Amino acid sequence: MKKGLVFCLTLIVSALSMQSCATDFVVAKPTIYNKEYTKDNTTLAISDKQIERNKKELISSFTSINQNNTLANNKNTSNRGAIERAIRHSKLIDGLLTEAETYLGTPYRFGGTTRRGIDCSAFVLSVFGAVAGLNLPRVAASQAHEGYTVNKEELQKGDLLFFSKGSRISHVGIVYDVTDGDVKFIHASTSQGVMVSTLNTDKYWGQKYRFAKRILDEENTDENTNTASVN
Repeated sequence: MKKGLVFCLTLIVSALSMQSCATDFVVAKPTIYNKEYTKDNTTLAISDKQIERNKKELISSFTSINQNNTLANNKNTSNRGAIERAIRHSKLIDGLLTEAETYLGTPYRFGGTTRRGIDCSAFVLSVFGAVAGLNLPRVAASQAHEGYTVNKEELQKGDLLFFSKGSRISHVGIVYDVTDGDVKFIHASTSQGVMVSTLNTDKYWGQKYRFAKRILDEENTDENTNTASVN
């Protein structure tokens, strides 16, 4: 009797244990997880928007970097252009003065235009024409209307100096050197022909000096060397 009761109890306990395992197995099915996951459409939509925003920010950062690189390249190109222009201008002025030096000792002749005899305005016209290709006016008074006025303290090589005995401009020379405020100019003088004089220490020329003009400007070097100036 007792053995039969124990056997029955064992069968009941075993049956209950198997039912519990089966129930746990059903609860652990992934279908419940899948339903909850696919049901959460809002969470999925937010994630997509965030990804899109991140992508736009990344593209924007690349665009900003490219723009900065472009600006830097443009600045470098501009600086390079300015340096090259300054070098060309310096070479142009050097060539101008080298050409002027070849006239040293040439005798003065009123109305003369050759190396056998030349006057002040023809000397300037010949030098600027040969080196810069400029067609300056024939007489000093007309040449005085070319370019733009510069102060005596700002004189540079290649500038033109104008002189007069009265109210009318009657003489012109080319700035040859500027050292510590000491201005030297090359010109065709009536007494000694083409020579170099000093503006500040020579009382004769110092008293007759009126103003200076700059014909060749560094900013317009290319234009100055290719365009004739006609008055």
